[in-house]
Amino acid sequence: MAETAGQPITCKAMVAFGVDDLREEEIVVAPPKAGEVRVKVICNALCHTDIYTLSGSDPEGLFPSILGHEAGAIVESVGEGVTSVKPGDHIVPGYTPQCKGTDCIFCMSPKTNLCPKIRGTQGKGLMPDGTSRFTLKKDGSTIYHFMGCSTFAEYTVLAEISCALINPKADLEKACLFGCGVATGLGAVWNNTKVEAGSSVVVFGLGAVGLAVVQGAKAAGASHIVGVDTNLKKFDIAKQLGCTECINPKDSDKPIQQVLVEMSPTGFGYDYTFDCTGNTEVMRAALEAAHRGWGESCVVGVAAAGKELSTRPFQLITGRRWLGTAFGGWKTRDAIPMLVEKNMKGEIELDHFITHRFEGVGAQKDAIKALHGGDCLRAVVKYFPY
Repeated sequence: MAETAGQPITCKAMVAFGVDDLREEEIVVAPPKAGEVRVKVICNALCHTDIYTLSGSDPEGLFPSILGHEAGAIVESVGEGVTSVKPGDHIVPGYTPQCKGTDCIFCMSPKTNLCPKIRGTQGKGLMPDGTSRFTLKKDGSTIYHFMGCSTFAEYTVLAEISCALINPKADLEKACLFGCGVATGLGAVWNNTKVEAGSSVVVFGLGAVGLAVVQGAKAAGASHIVGVDTNLKKFDIAKQLGCTECINPKDSDKPIQQVLVEMSPTGFGYDYTFDCTGNTEVMRAALEAAHRGWGESCVVGVAAAGKELSTRPFQLITGRRWLGTAFGGWKTRDAIPMLVEKNMKGEIELDHFITHRFEGVGAQKDAIKALHGGDCLRAVVKYFPY
């Protein structure tokens, strides 16, 4: 890879030019600047957040941009001052960075993973110095970055603090799942709510994130795990992963929260509830299905721009707690390597999440069709052999 170091690289990428306007283009990826890392993206798993932004629902969504944030990659070259990774290293990009600076109150706190070091520029689709590393080859126009990752491209540039160094023997097509959805679901259970053995749990939305919550709750020893979804195709896999029962909210005329409270083990709701839909009405239902006196409800799904939450304050006064999670509370550069090791040891199974596989950057469109099809959890698109 050394011959490309310091030189622009021309490669293929899927560029989002506007709402639902995704095209394969040749782009030029500039060399990494100080504190940056250029990587060869080996594979990318399509996440609903990419679709959410492409659809125009993301308040920070920018066009033209290169989407994608759940990937496995190999370091091609590094900028000045980079010490934590070197060319040839295998990494998973992290959309939530971890600067590890002793002056960062967020990185130093065990209470959060929300490092703000590059948040200001990342939210504007730019690298930390306020510029982009992407241009369109045909006219030299600037293309924005996305979530600090932009892995719908064969090559991308990341901040060093966004690179999680992983075992080079790990299967990148599995490891990439820890870049967002699966890690988020597991962390919501293990880090944010800390579900205990014997607990009762409800999971709203049985996509990849919701099923990771189910898997995490089962591993934590939850005794009752109820899955809620309108797609009956999800029920079999949900039960295999740990759901003790699954229900379709359309099967009753009653509000789903009322149905759940009535069927709960105590008759007063569930110890822990998780919204994995991004629907604010479902978020309310999840809170109101939480146990009187101590129930906790975790918002995992991302709502569309402008949406607001509502419930009666009495729900909180009577002991329920509402919380949220970003990337499952994991500190990216510490956690992703650990999660990858657990998968390699057989402690965290991932195979069931990969329901579709495609090859080539252009196949992102096929992955999107699969995700909209209703029976897809994760579609992994491989760009290069490794």
